[in-house]
Amino acid sequence: MADPAALPALTVAMSVYNGERFLGAAIESVLGQSFADFEFLILDDGSSDATAEILKCYERTDPRIRPIIRENRGLVASLNEMIGKARAPIIARMDADDICRPHRFERQLAFLSDHPDHGVVGSWSEDMGEHGEPMFRTGADHPLTHDEVLATIAEGQQVICHPAAMYRRDVVRAVGGYHAAFRHCEDYDLWLRLASVTKLANIPERLLRYRRYDGQVSARHSTEQQYGTAIAQLAWEERQAGRPDPTARLQRLPPIDQLDALFGRSGVTRQVREQVALGLLYSVQAMREDGFDLLVQHLRDGGRRDGMWRTVVRLLRFGEPVRAARLAATLATTLAV
Repeated sequence: MADPAALPALTVAMSVYNGERFLGAAIESVLGQSFADFEFLILDDGSSDATAEILKCYERTDPRIRPIIRENRGLVASLNEMIGKARAPIIARMDADDICRPHRFERQLAFLSDHPDHGVVGSWSEDMGEHGEPMFRTGADHPLTHDEVLATIAEGQQVICHPAAMYRRDVVRAVGGYHAAFRHCEDYDLWLRLASVTKLANIPERLLRYRRYDGQVSARHSTEQQYGTAIAQLAWEERQAGRPDPTARLQRLPPIDQLDALFGRSGVTRQVREQVALGLLYSVQAMREDGFDLLVQHLRDGGRRDGMWRTVVRLLRFGEPVRAARLAATLATTLAV
């Protein structure tokens, strides 16, 4: 029998907030891994549902599970807390609404063992719907090699699926872990900072089933996520150019109209507003909330108008006739100017 005091080879880190609906399936997919020498940190970030009770039940049945139950502090604080408490040199991320394929940990640990110069390895993922039903993928898969990762960063695209990531604990600690300012895109900022000190890669196997549904964070906070991603990209470009990163000590990102002052040059606000506005055109949630105002201001600034009349039609389909009329009026007015 294994010594319970021995350090595990792997720490699995999962934060959960009101996740009772999918939590059991996520936990079972971790416990059923072909590689079994791990501790499983599950942090209940102040849930008001049955999450804590579910964790206590699993704790009684499997000694690898180490629940942390406390008040709500947010995902970034939770991730950094688990990194601080991790006893293993390697950490595997996992979300409470996704499902690991049985050989995920085995494949990723083997990759890190064979590639000591790599600090992070992800994998391709398989999309599924709210009820576990298969979904057709439309986007490109994540890049494989570190060189491809760097090229993808330069294009402003995503490089690693966060819940499919596995990384070396001390490398992540050395860059300060996750940064609070990049809430809802904390992983993208972390990958960009790590890309300067270690290599990143992905395994071309679908080792994670990624659940997509309206209630998930990426759907509810799409505007903030797109905004933070744009700032992280700019900060990466500053570091690549040998200039100081103006976001390094921020606890919160400034309003968009303060970006010229933050980066010390004109045009940054307009550039970011365009990038974010155009990235949100197909988001129902964003077009019903503050993403729409960004789009209108982008047009008033003389920004790109490609496909905007189609956006008017989409707003009607989204059940937003008032916003559709406002966008049409903005297009007519800016065209006249």
